Amino acid sequence: PQGDSMDQDVESPVAIHQPKLPKQARDDLPRHISRDRTKRKIQRYVRKDGKCNVHHGNVRETYRYLTDIFTTLVDLKWRFNLLIFVMVYTVTWLFFGMIWWLIAYIRGDMDHIEDPSWTPCVTNLNGFVSAFLFSIETETTIGYGYRVITDKCPEGIILLLIQSVLGSIVNAFMVGCMFVKISQPKKRAETLVFSTHAVISMRDGKLCLMFRVGDLRNSHIVEASIRAKLIKSKQTSEGEFIPLNQTDINVGYYTGDDRLFLVSPLIISHEINQQSPFWEISKAQLPKEELEIVVILEGMVEATGMTCQARSSYITSEILWGYRFTPVLTLEDGFYEVDYNSFHETYETSTPSLSAKELAELASRAELPLSWSVSSKLNQHAELETEEEEKNLEEQTERNGDVANLENESKV
Repeated sequence: PQGDSMDQDVESPVAIHQPKLPKQARDDLPRHISRDRTKRKIQRYVRKDGKCNVHHGNVRETYRYLTDIFTTLVDLKWRFNLLIFVMVYTVTWLFFGMIWWLIAYIRGDMDHIEDPSWTPCVTNLNGFVSAFLFSIETETTIGYGYRVITDKCPEGIILLLIQSVLGSIVNAFMVGCMFVKISQPKKRAETLVFSTHAVISMRDGKLCLMFRVGDLRNSHIVEASIRAKLIKSKQTSEGEFIPLNQTDINVGYYTGDDRLFLVSPLIISHEINQQSPFWEISKAQLPKEELEIVVILEGMVEATGMTCQARSSYITSEILWGYRFTPVLTLEDGFYEVDYNSFHETYETSTPSLSAKELAELASRAELPLSWSVSSKLNQHAELETEEEEKNLEEQTERNGDVANLENESKV
């Protein structure tokens, strides 16, 4: 029953109605009775291409999008943006063309088209089509010289001023929108690549989580910085369920290693220590975890000076325990060459399957110098056990030999 399963995790006496929770919270609620949690497909929070897999539903205050219409237009897809671009100009031309035709119709210019003594508001305006063409010429300042406004039409002069001002505003708004959309640095992020897998292995005697980043362009990212977040649902000690809780993963914030000089591919390392969320996770426990690592690379585009952000993520199946990245940088004649064919390649290396916490406890029990690597500690521990077994085997052999001698003497 639902009440029994919730009582195991929630100490609050208040009953929780599951249908009122968000959909993600209902899907991620802890269920001790279900044994197949690891078989459930993990839903990504951020896709591998960097796009956030979040859809906003039931947004009732849609007027907020109109208050920032410029950003709304920039965020639209190109096909909608171009459609709006064409429609705005077409509607304004038609609107002012209709007004020019109404002025000519009301003044009676249409009835005196062939009268040379009549002074019309706009010369050679004999219908709606010619009024529409005159509206285009006025707003775009083309001025072919065939249709011209006369000084006998004050209402036409006022309309000319209004259309000129409004046309300049429309041009500034729409051209500015198109310029910002064209110059957006989103496509620059396409040449910032992340390794397809993250790895966990020993580095300087410490268990580390690592992934690789690279830039395919010769123009560099200025003031590049890297961040990492752990996305994992949690339940507090008070019973509150927090879906998709975000936890910082230290990738060198305090040492300055998070600020990159991204000229060649770099391996970003996270030391698994007591402050790390991976402190108690071992090789056997890692596949059972439902977590996602989101990595964010930010910097300014050298050519334009605009801020660029590239994102990617790693789920548990994309984290390889006991592997390292294959080197991609080689020294050639007078320059360094990067082989991007090996950018995503890894190779297996000797790595303890214990968690960082268990390795620290093992090292503290052994009371070995901290400068020694954990792998050497494990090897020495194994050698000591082997020597003890050999000594026990020799003592057992000696005892068996003494017993055999005593039996022979007794027989004699």
